[in-house]
Amino acid sequence: MNMQHTTQELQAVVNTDSRLYRAAADLLARADIHLNGDAAWDMQLRKPGVPERAFASGNLGLGEAYMDGDWDAGQLDEFFAHLLRARLGDEVKPVRLAFHALTARLFNLQSERRAWMVGKEHYDLGNEFYAAMLDPRMTYTCGYWKDASNLAEAQEAKLDLVCRKLRLEPGMRVLDIGCGWGSFMRYAAEKYGVQCVGVTISKEQAEYARSLPGGANLDFRLQDYRDMHERFDRIVSIGMFEHVGHKNHRTYMEVAHRCLEDDGLFLLHTIGKNKRQSTSDPWIDKYIFPNGDLPSIGQIGDAMDDLFVAEDLHNFGADYDKTLMAWHANFEQAWPRFADQLGERFRRMWSYYLLSCAGAFRARDLQLWQWVLSKQGVLGGYQRVS
Repeated sequence: MNMQHTTQELQAVVNTDSRLYRAAADLLARADIHLNGDAAWDMQLRKPGVPERAFASGNLGLGEAYMDGDWDAGQLDEFFAHLLRARLGDEVKPVRLAFHALTARLFNLQSERRAWMVGKEHYDLGNEFYAAMLDPRMTYTCGYWKDASNLAEAQEAKLDLVCRKLRLEPGMRVLDIGCGWGSFMRYAAEKYGVQCVGVTISKEQAEYARSLPGGANLDFRLQDYRDMHERFDRIVSIGMFEHVGHKNHRTYMEVAHRCLEDDGLFLLHTIGKNKRQSTSDPWIDKYIFPNGDLPSIGQIGDAMDDLFVAEDLHNFGADYDKTLMAWHANFEQAWPRFADQLGERFRRMWSYYLLSCAGAFRARDLQLWQWVLSKQGVLGGYQRVS
């Protein structure tokens, strides 16, 4: 096929002379992204209307257009790394998304009634599906890649890092808020001899965790964190705070405070955002994590005010890039097993989710924090663990 024929085909697909096409091309060029260019991260337009959808609805329109097959990129993760590093999203503020931002600001989207939505719509997707994508321990949070060469090693390293930061000792009683499939609880019980209680809002996760052998010291409960009133030597929460919502941050910290022994430690592991006054991504909210709300450092600080002493804050957000890319590789390898059940639009949606998030962490647009908190301050100071 000669170049002239290719150009004619392109013009038949999209009006390259339109005002919005030129505006999109000029904007993307500032991030070294070119429409129908040759680089792996360049945007390849397959159908008309993509610039219009992106300008009208931001990432919601861009993501839905990708799900529909209207555009592609050879390396979608690099497309987003370039896009977010250039902060182009700050310049595209669709009017129709103002309602999304206002709703998140005014209403409690993570109330006790609504909190169960993410469990049903995301985590209850199926244990077989997640087992194919995750590591053998089913750990659905950022791995710690400092000395790891693969996903399984990175996740075990993260679990051990948490145990060491909490200074676990045999016989301690530990609360896991948002325990997932129980990877931390099982590791901590096996390696450090502790007893664990975990709460989750996912029926699938709770049933899976209970089905595994060796759970004498493990208690998995299908329960909202706000209903916990027992006392524990240690508390851990790994990748759950992103679902709490800014209107419930203080309540969450108060629950942790009342459940923690006075000399105990609390480790909070959460994705975070760089700017307080920002709302959740509308595409992620609609298709992946309903009612998700990433915290900022300032919001976490406000929530713990006069409740906890921040003993340590560790950011290893760049490791989430590697984790997400490993999950995507597993997903692609396993996809033939799920293709008939879930369909091509789901495949594109899930790839967009994993790769766009990888790009966001690569661009340092998102962070991953581990906070170590105490109620009264560790006498003599807390020694950092890495």
